[in-house]
Amino acid sequence: MSNKIKTIFIGTPDFALPGLKALISDPLFDVVAVITQPDKPVGRKQVLTPPVVKTEAEKHNILVHQPCKIKNYELQSAPWVRIKNLDLIVVIAYSQIIPKNILEVPKYGVINVHGSLLPKYRGAACIQWPIINGDKETGITIMKMDKGLDTGPILAQKSIPINATDTTGTLFDKISRLGAEILIPTLKDYIAGKIKPAPQNEAKANYVGQIKKADGQIDWNKPAIEIERFIRAMTPWPGAFAYAQAESRKQKAESRKIIKILAVSNKPLNINQYQPGEMFEYENGLAVQCDTDSLIIEKIQVAGKKPISGNDFVKGYNVKDVMLIRE
Repeated sequence: MSNKIKTIFIGTPDFALPGLKALISDPLFDVVAVITQPDKPVGRKQVLTPPVVKTEAEKHNILVHQPCKIKNYELQSAPWVRIKNLDLIVVIAYSQIIPKNILEVPKYGVINVHGSLLPKYRGAACIQWPIINGDKETGITIMKMDKGLDTGPILAQKSIPINATDTTGTLFDKISRLGAEILIPTLKDYIAGKIKPAPQNEAKANYVGQIKKADGQIDWNKPAIEIERFIRAMTPWPGAFAYAQAESRKQKAESRKIIKILAVSNKPLNINQYQPGEMFEYENGLAVQCDTDSLIIEKIQVAGKKPISGNDFVKGYNVKDVMLIRE
């Protein structure tokens, strides 16, 4: 492997950045182009912002392409036409299926870094669902892509435990770093012929689609243990939320407002004397009844206001007059 491996990188969000950096820093790989999503407006002022992958590529004077739909990409203008003898394409978190005519271009194929232990959790929400389902571990899979959605043969996997306090945000960071750690040694062994791609067990396959903002709504008619995991899985995005139904005139202004539940205790209370969604005071703090058991709310945010602790919520609101509901 004395010759450099001519490589194109395809990816967009923060999750892809450690992998791109690992490829750029290793002398074996020559990253000749980066494919990423178009710049998008961000924030209240809708400032047009480039993907982090584009910013990193431009630091190293790497050619960047930003097609809206890669399946409609004009091949005569694509980098794999102008760049001769392409060896490898690496894809991390691109959110589009790579078409067959691109999969067939590089000598060593198209390699994908996926944020779960395949074949379980194929699809976009692969970090959230292990938390929701109460799995003890998750991890990273490096596979050779085929025309299916996360169906290609596996080159390597590595697992990490899911801690009781892990959110999607914390697992996102851990899995992203883990992928970058095993990407380079896996690629080198694969290119050297030391790894034979292993087919996935289709009987164990499970698909998890992309999570939307509305999917963060909490169903209080579920056990506290499940809701606690759900809240962690929805953190930081889209955020777990409910609607407030205020009973008193004093709190009419808060009626029907969205309330985000930002953090709860991971130790449910054996309290079952209220209606699901009913909030109540507990040891000078705030708690909410679930279908089975209750949860202590550690951090909460009323729409349009700053996040506050459950204790401060109790001080500022008549908790007995507010019911959390699902619409």
